[in-house]
Amino acid sequence: MHGPDEAAELQVLTDQFIDGFVQAKDKMSYLRLAGVPLEKPGIDGGPSLKLVDVKLTTEWQVGTASPSFGSRELSYLPFPGEMVVERTNMELVYVSLQEKQLTDIRQFLLRQSAEGRIAT
Repeated sequence: MHGPDEAAELQVLTDQFIDGFVQAKDKMSYLRLAGVPLEKPGIDGGPSLKLVDVKLTTEWQVGTASPSFGSRELSYLPFPGEMVVERTNMELVYVSLQEKQLTDIRQFLLRQSAEGRIAT
């Protein structure tokens, strides 16, 4: 997924995945059905990592900032109320005695798609 259509499709998949997880009565069954690994190999042959948390964060985009031409200051545009956008993100938290890994759900869905596990 690389173009604007693919990015929009990924956002729809992500939103639906998160909504489904939040509404699921049995969260572990939902993750298993989705193919989320409960364990992952550790880095450099270390101990395997275990899925211990699913982290949901909600953010509201209240404005935009971008580089200004010929200035070191950012051009800042605060949004009027009706343009404020809510975004919910999900991370899978894996741990072992030696490390901690956070996997953004978008990375997981991209891998699933690349491996043909999600129809496009």
